Amino acid sequence: MAITFSDLHTESGLKSLDEFLSGKSYVSGDNLTKDDIKVYAAVLVKPGDSFPNVCKWYDAVSSQLAASFPGKAVGVRVGGKGAPVVAAPAKEEAAAGDDDDLDLFGDETEEDKKAAEEREAAKKPAKKKESGKSSVLLDVKPWDDETDMKKLEEAVRSVEIPGLFWGASKLVAVGYGIKKLQIMLTIVDDLVSVDDLIEERLTVEPCNEYIQSCDIVAFNKI
Repeated sequence: MAITFSDLHTESGLKSLDEFLSGKSYVSGDNLTKDDIKVYAAVLVKPGDSFPNVCKWYDAVSSQLAASFPGKAVGVRVGGKGAPVVAAPAKEEAAAGDDDDLDLFGDETEEDKKAAEEREAAKKPAKKKESGKSSVLLDVKPWDDETDMKKLEEAVRSVEIPGLFWGASKLVAVGYGIKKLQIMLTIVDDLVSVDDLIEERLTVEPCNEYIQSCDIVAFNKI
């Protein structure tokens, strides 16, 4: 049975998650799963000491994400189809509306058939409006050890696109005194392309003053 967490950017949402994680290492068992990645993406910043269970879990997920992807990612999309939970009541209401139009004591006329076809046609465009979201973990690499990483992160977060939401971030040591920025982001799939975000916004002026390259570390549908 699916577990639902709401408003994880608020204290009440974090309190609910903290209570759920009491006595647990991860959201769905003893190992890191996609469920942890989804929840991690929704927690915008590392929680404070008021939420000890969430804080411990957040550090564990951050550590595994940093250590589990040593290779250079080329970008992988994992697709999946599933009707959202809110779709069921809409269908029930539509069915109820159809029942109101039925004539139980007469034969169906051509006008009745035409009206039914128009109702069905009107329902189809609504389904196309549904849009999925994805959680992405991005590595942002500087030019050298003299690059101001604070300004690099400011340059990254200055990129604003409808459907793009920046999340938690941290600096990860690469070697020779160089650190990279590892940052979470959530996107609306129909509005944002991560490849375009990298090629057209993050690695061109003015951001390329600080950013040498970007790699997609993890990409998961929400």
